[in-house]
Amino acid sequence: MFCPVSIRSSGSAGARVCLYFSGGRVIVSDPIPLAWDVLFRAAAGPWDTQVIAVVGWPIPFGEDGGDRFLIVPEPACCGGCATADPFACIEAFAADSSAWSWHRQRFIGRLVCLDGDESGFSYRLRDVRAVPAPEVESPFVLTRRQLVFSAGLALTLAACAPERGMPSNGRSGAADALLERTVSVDIHSHAGAILRETSPLHPVADPMRKGLMSTICLAMVADRGTTRVTTDKRIEVFREPDAGELYQRSRGSFGRIQQLIESDGLRVIRAPTDLRPAGRREPGVIVSAEGADFLDEDLDRLDEAFLHYDLRLLQLTHYRVNSLGDIQTAPPVHGGLTAFGSDVIRRCNRLGIVVDVAHGPFDLVKRAAAVSDRPLILSHTSLAAVPPARSRRISDEHARVIAATGGVIGIWPPMSIFPDIEAYARGIARMVDVVGVDHVGLGSDQLGLTVPSVFGDYEKLPDVASALFAVGFHADEAAKILGGNFVRVFGQTVRSV
Repeated sequence: MFCPVSIRSSGSAGARVCLYFSGGRVIVSDPIPLAWDVLFRAAAGPWDTQVIAVVGWPIPFGEDGGDRFLIVPEPACCGGCATADPFACIEAFAADSSAWSWHRQRFIGRLVCLDGDESGFSYRLRDVRAVPAPEVESPFVLTRRQLVFSAGLALTLAACAPERGMPSNGRSGAADALLERTVSVDIHSHAGAILRETSPLHPVADPMRKGLMSTICLAMVADRGTTRVTTDKRIEVFREPDAGELYQRSRGSFGRIQQLIESDGLRVIRAPTDLRPAGRREPGVIVSAEGADFLDEDLDRLDEAFLHYDLRLLQLTHYRVNSLGDIQTAPPVHGGLTAFGSDVIRRCNRLGIVVDVAHGPFDLVKRAAAVSDRPLILSHTSLAAVPPARSRRISDEHARVIAATGGVIGIWPPMSIFPDIEAYARGIARMVDVVGVDHVGLGSDQLGLTVPSVFGDYEKLPDVASALFAVGFHADEAAKILGGNFVRVFGQTVRSV
């Protein structure tokens, strides 16, 4: 093991030299800063065995941390977001279990370049120590509109202190009033434990009623059985499906959604006229599929899902490169969208199924936008200034392609990206600054994240609404984000019956 100690060098004003103690020897070395683009290009070989420094975020292997963890280039929602590519992460062994924390840090250790590692890693960092990383520019800057409105809002909130009528739980009466008259929509959810095929279903209607959530897009996962979460919490494809296997699995998955709808007294949303504010009718469900793998290149199966399972939202790809196109978290195979993927989009447009391009890389999104004559959605993501390779987050340009179709981008709430509801609201506001308030929504990915969520319970929806007020949105703007924008897209895509 080595222990770094920084001292000032007498030979250069302000320069730092690091002393590393290893095997009783003192090694004098400046850690070599390595950028992630070098690692992504598999070009780190010249620094093998050298002491390097890399800035990133940790992903623990165990529930309680420990001395073994992954270093990734951006905060991750789950293992699959960063680790489908072995060059997009570093297996790290800390000098001791307290050598790192959950935040962005500068990790210093001895690099080992791996070849044929049984766990699939390409890089390892030994005897890691962590120090605070250099400050980065805040991803959210208040616009003039938000600064002006927030000043007035502060006075309003002061008048609504608990003794002046604010509920004791901190829930804003204004938020409740807005949600009572708004069609609120979670664009992407696995609520009810629908993915846990051997577990009982969880109640959904009651938390939706308590939180005034009117509608959720409830998504089955189409590539189940071919992907797995490894012991080190990476998501990987471990085998190709048998012929027809994913189609057969999908029938059971759609059936589980139907079972939840029936047991919990939920309404199926088949047409725009079925959408109602939370204060008026029972909560509703839009049947969705995360991935179109179940089609097996048979377009008639899309018609079947529409007619027999009430499918109204289809995400093209998930964690497996399929016959429709590539995914964000693995190297490209098709150059984006395939010809069959284009055919699926056209059939969705004809039937009245909303097309979701979440998990698709930028090349797929650009091609999908050129093919579709209806708005696209990207149901769960967030902005990154410069998304690294294999990232599930997107750039400003990526977001603007969705907005140009008239579509909506759902912002997800992993705590690794947004530590609290207020930060989540600021992340929403950042997307609004890029694409406009008409193109942003909520995509909780409830029970689909493998890290804690700041919006993992529908009873917290009024807190989200209050936080939107706090960052400067007017009630009509907040109503669009909370569901109105998706309602518009649904109405432009799905036929009334």
